[in-house]
Amino acid sequence: MKLIMRTEFDNLRKNPLHDYQSDINGDKQVIKIYRNERLIAKKITLKKSIRYFAVKGFEQFLIDESD
Repeated sequence: MKLIMRTEFDNLRKNPLHDYQSDINGDKQVIKIYRNERLIAKKITLKKSIRYFAVKGFEQFLIDESD
């Protein structure tokens, strides 16, 4: 997995073909995004630090938001 920008993560999260799941454990929160039951991205929040990760080739799962 590699670091991605927040806008890319939000784009993946808004795609109706994707499912997501949230886990909270103390100060750590993880949001995972799946496509066809395969993990494609995750957001990790630890205290005040937020990081976004995605698999290689995640660009193919982005939706076109141009209006």
